[in-house]
Amino acid sequence: MLAASVLGTLAVLAGALWLFTRRIAADVEARLQPVGQFAAVPGARLHYVDRGTAAADRPPIVMLHGLGAQLHHFNYALVDELARDTRVIALDRPGSGYSVREPGKAVTLEEQADAVIALLDVLSVGRALLVGHSLGGALSLTIALRHPSRVAGLALVAPLTHYSGRLPAVFRGIAIRSDIGRRLVAWLLAAPLLLLYRERVMPQIFGPEQPPPGYPTRAGGLLSLRPSQYIGASQDLAALHLTLPRLETRYAELDRDDGPPLHVLYGREDLILDCQEQGEVFARRVPCCRLTVVEGGHMLPLTQPETCARFIRDALARARC
Repeated sequence: MLAASVLGTLAVLAGALWLFTRRIAADVEARLQPVGQFAAVPGARLHYVDRGTAAADRPPIVMLHGLGAQLHHFNYALVDELARDTRVIALDRPGSGYSVREPGKAVTLEEQADAVIALLDVLSVGRALLVGHSLGGALSLTIALRHPSRVAGLALVAPLTHYSGRLPAVFRGIAIRSDIGRRLVAWLLAAPLLLLYRERVMPQIFGPEQPPPGYPTRAGGLLSLRPSQYIGASQDLAALHLTLPRLETRYAELDRDDGPPLHVLYGREDLILDCQEQGEVFARRVPCCRLTVVEGGHMLPLTQPETCARFIRDALARARC
């Protein structure tokens, strides 16, 4: 009798949490609707924004966001600014933002690289300057090694370059290998816990800097409350150990005379990825890399957009059309 009562209570609690999460997700989607266009590619349906006009002497810019993020991290301040110079495409990676992937597809770095190239084919983009932030940096490097003829240059901001097996504390809550487990957490716990502990979470992501004005809406922060965003980020994280170590073994291929110019920008006080381990060590392994270190944290596209714009424009000037 007691067991039945406990099970009944748990079922009611689970139902209440599911309804709460569903309501939160619906409210977020009503406030932050898709801002771009959609394209179907193998394994995914991608949401992207396409601004500016291609320049004869400069390649288009393609912007790839990090783990658990979405295109608004670039759309906040950088897309329209850089679109004054050339065509700029920012996309939600498969499983992030409003991009959806087919079950089991477009999860690994290699699969996502192929999806990005398929999108560029749809948009008639040949060679592009890839701007990758955090995990988007690892994806940019994957594209450069997997599809070298499509890369005019690389401008990587706080990129993930090495797999250490250590997780920043803020990401431990998404480190779930079971698909059933991650879906249960996504639909029952993720949104309530993020709302409850947001004052602790934000300093871990942005520290030592502060989130920019309007981060929940203009930068898409509220989209993190959607279950699909949690599931996508958890799947991305679970796949890293399968692909990133393979990527590292090929870095020497980037250091060649005819390779794409490679630029890396890092914040010295980054609390998510270690500047020395991920930036300085990478630059020593790939001597052609131009490493710039500034005072700041991990979220430079949002906290220091002017610095990032100068960095990207410098890479654009050196890119190979």
